[in-house]
Amino acid sequence: MGKILAEGIGEVQEVIDMCDYAVGLSRQLNGSIVPSERPDHMMFEVWNPLGVVGVITAFNFPCAVLGWNACIALVCGNCVVWKGAPTTPLVTIAVTKLIAEVLEKNNLPSAIFTSFCGGAEIGEAIAKDTRIPLVSFTGSSKVGSKVQKFVNERFGKCLLELSGNNALIVMDDANIGLAVRSILFAAVGTAGQRCTTCRRLYLHESIYQSVLDQLVGLYKQVKIGDPLEKGTLVGPVHTQASRENFEKGISTIKSQGGKILTGGSVIESDGNFVQPTIVEISSDASVVKEELFGPVLYVMKIKTLEEAIELNNSVPQGLSSSVFTSKPETIFKWIGPHGSDCGIVNVNIPTNGAEIGGAFGGEKATGGGREAGSDSWKQYMRRSTCTINYGSELPLAQGINFG
Repeated sequence: MGKILAEGIGEVQEVIDMCDYAVGLSRQLNGSIVPSERPDHMMFEVWNPLGVVGVITAFNFPCAVLGWNACIALVCGNCVVWKGAPTTPLVTIAVTKLIAEVLEKNNLPSAIFTSFCGGAEIGEAIAKDTRIPLVSFTGSSKVGSKVQKFVNERFGKCLLELSGNNALIVMDDANIGLAVRSILFAAVGTAGQRCTTCRRLYLHESIYQSVLDQLVGLYKQVKIGDPLEKGTLVGPVHTQASRENFEKGISTIKSQGGKILTGGSVIESDGNFVQPTIVEISSDASVVKEELFGPVLYVMKIKTLEEAIELNNSVPQGLSSSVFTSKPETIFKWIGPHGSDCGIVNVNIPTNGAEIGGAFGGEKATGGGREAGSDSWKQYMRRSTCTINYGSELPLAQGINFG
């Protein structure tokens, strides 16, 4: 899909890690025992497989997102139907072959895992199929709302991992060196095509120029080129359409008063290469509230943490966020009920690079889904509350006397 080799290796490692995680999890799919108010009764919860889980993944993580879903769905006892992105079919085929070999080696039916290469018509068929109780979709908020509508109309369940418009805040007491390195990785990694890419940077006014000068200097040193070559930090954006969207985005930014501090152009070459871009812009500009899926970073000035939190929460999306600070009071306000409204709330680390042990996902237009760690496995199962009467009487709940 165009990401550099180190990131590609990291993505494959993520699937391996998910396999390890899921194998351990398979012995821990625990229910709860609930004390019953009725004598000689026992009440508990049982978790059973849903049956078939549909997984629709995007181009930017063509195997990792499948791993997040399929590894857990399979150990929960489900079959999986996967539609990979139409522009990364070789990854879909390669991963499917690996899984087919595992199933065959263990004398299991190959139909436990089925994949498709194709376009929107296949995704729509999965979303509308009543035989698929859960559909996990990764992609844009616009398409995600359509998937959700199709699934809801048939009373299915949806797991949505949609757009991000992630903010990173640097306060006046932050470790500036750490912050600058983190911003660079968060903003230009995967050519700005991660859902957790840092797109908005809020700098405290007292350290604004210092951070900006360092960042612009680093951007000018970034090696852009063949993603398989050692030392390359930024490969091409994914398609010609991605390159055109970058150009349109830069035009919109300029029309709304944005000042290009570095980058801002496509690179004339074989391939869809664009320059990582830093833009100075007003937080009121409407383009700041949108997700431009490329290496474009909006930089804005803030005076207080309260202002930064308000701006962080002001966009429709709610995936990832980060603050750089050394003050405990800032940290705990940031992660508390009056802090970031995102599903991922970081301190002194970038907005991207999540570990599989924590549940991944976001709020608002990001869809509300959670994948990978924590108790995310519950989404792939159905819960039954069971009550057993092992006595000879029929006492009723709430002390009701029915004669």
